[in-house]
Amino acid sequence: MEFPAHNQKAASTPPRAKTAEALNSELNDAVYNRDKKTVLELLEQGADVNSKVDSGWTPLQTAVRIDEEELVRLLLDRGASLQARKDNGGTAFTEAGIAGNVEVLKLLLERGSDINEQDINGFTAFMEAAWYGKEEALRFLYSRGAKVNLRRETSEEKAKLHKGGATALMDACRERHFSAVKILVEEMGADVNIRDNRDRNALIHALKKGLGKRRHESPVPIVRFLLEHGVDVKSKDECGKTALILAVERESPELVTALLEKDEIDIDDADEEGNTALMVAVEKGDCRIAKLLCEKGARTDRGNLIAVARRNRSSSMENLLREHKVRLVPETPRAWEPNSKRWRAQLKKLDQMYRPMIGKLKTFPYIQQKIQDGIYLGLHGGTEVAVQITHSAEGDKEKEFLEKCSHSEHLLKLFQSEKEKGCMYLCFPLWEKNLQEHLQDHEGQKDHKAALQIIFQALRELHSLGFAHQDLQPRNFVIDLGGKIYLADFGNKRRSIEGQEELVKSDLEASSLLVLYVLTGGRKPLQEVVIKDLAPNSPDYMEVLDLVQSLSSPDERGLEGLSKHPYFWSNQSRFNFLKSIWNKIKDNPNRKSIFQHPNVTKKAFPYPQWTEMIHKDVLRVMENPRNAKPTKYRNDVTQLLRLMRNMDEHKDEGISNKIGDYAEYFLEVFPELTIYVYNSLRQNPTYSHLADFQDPS
Repeated sequence: MEFPAHNQKAASTPPRAKTAEALNSELNDAVYNRDKKTVLELLEQGADVNSKVDSGWTPLQTAVRIDEEELVRLLLDRGASLQARKDNGGTAFTEAGIAGNVEVLKLLLERGSDINEQDINGFTAFMEAAWYGKEEALRFLYSRGAKVNLRRETSEEKAKLHKGGATALMDACRERHFSAVKILVEEMGADVNIRDNRDRNALIHALKKGLGKRRHESPVPIVRFLLEHGVDVKSKDECGKTALILAVERESPELVTALLEKDEIDIDDADEEGNTALMVAVEKGDCRIAKLLCEKGARTDRGNLIAVARRNRSSSMENLLREHKVRLVPETPRAWEPNSKRWRAQLKKLDQMYRPMIGKLKTFPYIQQKIQDGIYLGLHGGTEVAVQITHSAEGDKEKEFLEKCSHSEHLLKLFQSEKEKGCMYLCFPLWEKNLQEHLQDHEGQKDHKAALQIIFQALRELHSLGFAHQDLQPRNFVIDLGGKIYLADFGNKRRSIEGQEELVKSDLEASSLLVLYVLTGGRKPLQEVVIKDLAPNSPDYMEVLDLVQSLSSPDERGLEGLSKHPYFWSNQSRFNFLKSIWNKIKDNPNRKSIFQHPNVTKKAFPYPQWTEMIHKDVLRVMENPRNAKPTKYRNDVTQLLRLMRNMDEHKDEGISNKIGDYAEYFLEVFPELTIYVYNSLRQNPTYSHLADFQDPS
């Protein structure tokens, strides 16, 4: 928290000689000194009510900080801006959260402040009130709609460094405001198990040292309260330290005892350096805690415990360890090279570190081993896997579903599973990237069309099992080392489609966004991408537009029919489709009605003057064939199809030299033709079968 520098006495420079900078500085000083008279005089002399001093403080923000409601009102009446921000992005309203004055908060809201506005670090007024333990401000802000479980949003650069994501509850826990913690949880329903961008929950924050005046107070009351309210004791900090290890580091037997009372505690869990709670206790020479851990069954064969106790000259610790039959089990790291390229370093570290085995599984659920939310690296019997951890009851249901996927080609399959202490560990074959990461990786060529075909196929496979996905997010599509795409359901959002066909339609509608997301290279978040993000001159633009519209408003074709959509055809296949139509309709005396009848399609032929668009030499040669009578091509779609068929059936070397590949030429000159013909046929009950073209490519 930075404060502006203030002079206790304003300079006595005559008003006319004062610069704007001097006036503005004096105005902020006068506000800080609560000198209303001088404030009014300076404003009359032309001082800027929205001027800024050191660190970007405005007079209004200073008035809020010193809790001077009358000056706040005066400055607002004189045009002070609520949107003005300090260098750290803080506003008068976020500053009011720190001060905790409910009347000032109420006034600022009445004048237009946003209840959830944030500074550049993601702090809201509600978070500030929690950080500083302003209980009445918390209650007031909550009553006005403040988001209790909002996580701090930071810049993309900071998020990549795992900064941000904390909640008001985490702040209150860390700064030891027990009353505020109780208010947040009991009165406002704060979620004790939300995690920040470093994967830490409220319990981990409670065990960390705060920055405020209460940082030296014991966290025991808050920790016990969180334990009573179901906090996840398996959460770790950014170094992989468990709550138990942090409690040992604080040298608090009371905290250690409270945590050991929870059945879910893994007493032998280790941090990223391989240190267990007992190893930390021995290193610190804390015999009380070491005894507690040994009596609870902590493993004594990890680390050179006797040597550490001897080095610390702690005979009492040596004796304690010998009482519990300490044995040293030397380990030699194996020479092993993972198959995964992306996860190589993390897998090698996992292989070499100590971790308590869960059946045949070795895993370390903390941030440096995280693949994506809720998914961690693992080794199952030496095989590289991705591990999803769930409660046993949920895991049993998930395992039952995954067994149904075993014969599907593009649904993620279960490799193995393990159970321990009320948790199910679902192990999947390890993947390299999810769809978002794949698209944003600039290395290598991306075959978007092939990717979408597989995505459609995977979704069809899921529907065939009787489920709608309901969460078609890029993170749920994973890509293995060989580039194969699989559909997963990590959020467990799928629903049975029995008697609820509308769920299938909602999957198709979601797929329309996914198509745009893939074709725009994942540059924007899925929910923000729109058709305008696709360049009109991009390849297959008209086909993409029609496919997206067809998915957004599903018809009888369904996903299987749309998997054969012209977008997925090669250019040669589109050309073959167009020229083949003439062969099928040429003997029909009413062939024009196929495309022109008002009940068939409302879209007019997009090239009513096509004879003027085609290369003039091409048209001349085709209208004057060498070994046949002259002919005339009219400006309608059937005649264009006739020309395309005749050109391809009776190739002319001169034409080929002028226009090159026929398919490429016609699709470039007439990019809307394929979709126009396809939809005209498809929407005509008599001729819809002609649109069912099998693409041999």
